[in-house]
Amino acid sequence: MTDIQTTAAPVQGRKQRKAAASFDANPAQAGWLTKIVLLVLCVLWMIPLLGTFVTSLRTLDDVNSSGWWHAFTPSGIRALTLENYHNALSGKGMGQAFINSLAITLPATFIPILIAAVAAYAFTFMEFWGRDVLFLTIVSLLVVPNYVAFIPINSIYRDLGMSGTFPAVWLAHIGFGMSLAIYILRNYMATLPKTVIESAKIDGASHFQTFYKLILPMSVPALASFAIFQFLWVWNDLLTALVFLGPGDKEPVTVNLTHFKTQLGQGWELTTAGGFLTMIIPIIVFLSLQRFFVRGMTAGAVKG
Repeated sequence: MTDIQTTAAPVQGRKQRKAAASFDANPAQAGWLTKIVLLVLCVLWMIPLLGTFVTSLRTLDDVNSSGWWHAFTPSGIRALTLENYHNALSGKGMGQAFINSLAITLPATFIPILIAAVAAYAFTFMEFWGRDVLFLTIVSLLVVPNYVAFIPINSIYRDLGMSGTFPAVWLAHIGFGMSLAIYILRNYMATLPKTVIESAKIDGASHFQTFYKLILPMSVPALASFAIFQFLWVWNDLLTALVFLGPGDKEPVTVNLTHFKTQLGQGWELTTAGGFLTMIIPIIVFLSLQRFFVRGMTAGAVKG
């Protein structure tokens, strides 16, 4: 009798685990109403993007004479052209603007990640007086809009002779993005197993070794999540670039796009083509890092 019970227990346990696995593998399917609502929302979201893309493939005469939906007629399909993309790249300094945007975005993305990672490690694994108060103070800066600091920052840059330079834009984006970076990374690091840190201490590892060899590799999802946020924010930024750089030989793509449309309203076809050209690099960045995005954002949201 005892042998039968001991044999039946593992079998029953395997059945329960199999049933749980099958339950997790087949979640409840969404109803038809939910699917219809989601489909309608997706279509409404995509219509303006589709219209912009079609406009970028039409000639100036077609844009001025009819709506973008006429491009789906037989005559409209034959009139589609890639000339707008060629003109956008060859004229108005778009090529140099791409280089300028990369020169602005890459340092403004990697520098705050490095600084924020060190700060998040200190807030998570180091004990010092006023730690929680300092962390709350940094996080509270998220509610402060960045434009309220433009005038004093511009005055400081003018006194230091930094106006109109790339370091001026770097420092502005680094300062404005630091609070969010520390908040995301600190919340993620708080979910990491404390036993790993304690084992490193027992083995005599310093804080630098623990951070560089253990915490940094385990924090890749959170680092990638913030990198996506910061890269897209800096690349698509117009206000900060106008204030600290302005139009000229150092202007990024967002400022360069404003030159395509004239005061008489001409140039929509070039503006739409240039806009889609500026989307290429952000899309590549997001697709290459998106597998870390959900993990980095949801870590720390639920504990237990």
